[in-house]
Amino acid sequence: MSLDTLSAHVGDADDLARILGRALLTSHWLPGDLFPRELDVAAHFGVSRNLVRNALTQLAATGLIVRTAGRGTLVRDLNDWHLLDPRLSEWMSGLVDLNPQLLREIYAFRLSAEPVVTSLAATAASADDLQRIEAAFEGMAKTATSAQKRLEHAEYDVAFHDAVYQASHNLVWRQMEHLLRPSILALVQRSQHSLTALDDSLARHGRIVEAIRRGDGEQAATAARAVLERTAEDLRLAWPGIHSSQKETT
Repeated sequence: MSLDTLSAHVGDADDLARILGRALLTSHWLPGDLFPRELDVAAHFGVSRNLVRNALTQLAATGLIVRTAGRGTLVRDLNDWHLLDPRLSEWMSGLVDLNPQLLREIYAFRLSAEPVVTSLAATAASADDLQRIEAAFEGMAKTATSAQKRLEHAEYDVAFHDAVYQASHNLVWRQMEHLLRPSILALVQRSQHSLTALDDSLARHGRIVEAIRRGDGEQAATAARAVLERTAEDLRLAWPGIHSSQKETT
């Protein structure tokens, strides 16, 4: 795909790296594709080749592209992308049309991690942790019925999961959530993009709150899996061990 559909003001190499990185994350170019030449990128955005070179260095450092002698610049396989690089996380922020394979990988991570994290939160949460979880849930409830507040609802949804990760009181999980926040937001926004009602999703999150209040780790993990089952349905993903339940009527 060409550069023609990409247009934005470029002030420096960071701006250009962000524009190109977000294009790669949303499949503007696919793994194995030949990436545009420095000269073409410079001409399209009206910037110097040195600025383009610095931007491409950032893309290479995050594993998105590889520059090879004699072959030009190629888009790397998704397995080579550095998904925990803070730059990649920042570029991912606000995107809803992520590369489909990347979307599945983020979901698979959440499916394996969040029942464990939620179970830990149920046994380790302090009163302050529970207050943050409940406040985020209340925000979700207040914004669930308004289509105009869908982005705000997604932010509360991510804040809810952030509070659960923090309530685990595990240093690694807490830092992992900080790095993954933009990708989780993208997954939440994408899963809610075409929904007209959020009652079922809200009820499932409510069962997480109740399990954490009771300190019931087993039920908390079960509730977390139920939330992710709903996410899989909304994203039309099929995974072993995920059973379809009745979708909300629209």
